[in-house]
Amino acid sequence: MKYSLLVVDDERSIRSSLKRVFTAEGFRVETAATVAAGRAALSDSPPDLVIMDLKLPDGNGLDFLQEVRRLDRSIQTILITAYGDVQQAVEAMKAGAGDFLKKPYELDELLLAVRAAVRNLDRDTQLAGFRRRALERHHADRMIGRCPAMQEVAGLIDKVSQSDATTVLITGESGTGKELVARAVHYGSSRAGYPLMEVNCSSFQEGLLENELFGHERGAYTDARETKKGLVELCDQGTLFLDEVGDMPLSTQAKLLRFIDLKSFKRVGGVQDIVVDIRIIAATNKRLDEAVSDQSFREDLYYRLKVISINLPPLRDRGGDILLLAEHFLDSFNRKFKKHFRRLSRPAADILLAYEWPGNVRELKNVLERAVLLEDGEELLTEMLTPEIVRRQTSRSDRLRSLAEVEESHILSVLESTGWNKSRSARVLGISRQGLLDRLKRMRVEVSERGA
Repeated sequence: MKYSLLVVDDERSIRSSLKRVFTAEGFRVETAATVAAGRAALSDSPPDLVIMDLKLPDGNGLDFLQEVRRLDRSIQTILITAYGDVQQAVEAMKAGAGDFLKKPYELDELLLAVRAAVRNLDRDTQLAGFRRRALERHHADRMIGRCPAMQEVAGLIDKVSQSDATTVLITGESGTGKELVARAVHYGSSRAGYPLMEVNCSSFQEGLLENELFGHERGAYTDARETKKGLVELCDQGTLFLDEVGDMPLSTQAKLLRFIDLKSFKRVGGVQDIVVDIRIIAATNKRLDEAVSDQSFREDLYYRLKVISINLPPLRDRGGDILLLAEHFLDSFNRKFKKHFRRLSRPAADILLAYEWPGNVRELKNVLERAVLLEDGEELLTEMLTPEIVRRQTSRSDRLRSLAEVEESHILSVLESTGWNKSRSARVLGISRQGLLDRLKRMRVEVSERGA
């Protein structure tokens, strides 16, 4: 991709030499000698990258930098000055400069800074595509549910989305849809136009997770050849989704708590505070209150995260939602695999309703995907479901029959021991007399002529 570059410097020789160098590097290059000329170039056609001198005849490069940032925060910026000092560098970086070089500089040094900026531009382009696809996926995988518990969840999502809450905690078993809730909160909020960045806290070792979240400065460690922005910085104005937050190392928990409290952080190896405005959504399938008790999770962080808490019910407790979700997945996978299933058979539906779904919605989705992919027809039959579900459900039914037989045998034994006195037998069994009569009726035992 050919990026555009604006050079703002009052020295003609520098403007001409940089134009020559970066045109050869593949940029479309414009130059300006003053803040006013740079401002005009910005309004005509905003560039992807700006290289500017800090001292200009009609203004200050820092002021111009802030104008650039107000116009478009995605524009990469590099400041150059002969009067640079640490304080000016700090001010420039706080104002959003991507890099800061001091005259006289080596051309190779500037080229490295520009190439780092190009990588940021490439990443921003990829992120834009990711956000577009994520939004499409969010609409495709919307929350589905009519049971009271899910209606309550939907109401909380609406309230949280429209609120100014900066921390949200989502709890629930694995596979219940915590990621979908996080997306619903993000895309239903005023932050929807900004990034939703996701990280699984259990996927990183201690030092790597801190680096992933907060980034590092060039030279922070041996292999840190350039500055890297972390996810916290990349999702400024947007949402950071911390999945499996219960697995976050204690040292990283401390740094996360500091960030939540101060709304600022330092990159690894950095000295300056970087301020961002993000919403943090944390999710876990663990009991964080128990983790606090065994000291594997910080109590202060737990209470900061759970200012607003959304708990997702397991699928086994959602009743008819199971068939709603099954029909949704059936329709979705029909389109994906170009199949023509129109409905679930009644026996198949009964099995889905009776199964306990230890893997929750994720397991149901996988079951329907497998069935539609491998089978054909208009009706999805019992034999098209995974053998494990059918076998476990059949085994469960057999166990229930066995338990019923044991109960019937015990009732008959008590009746025999009391001479079929129904009132005494009911007291021994710990049920009411009418309850005993109802059970005997279901057992089809004739007792009208026997006992009291």
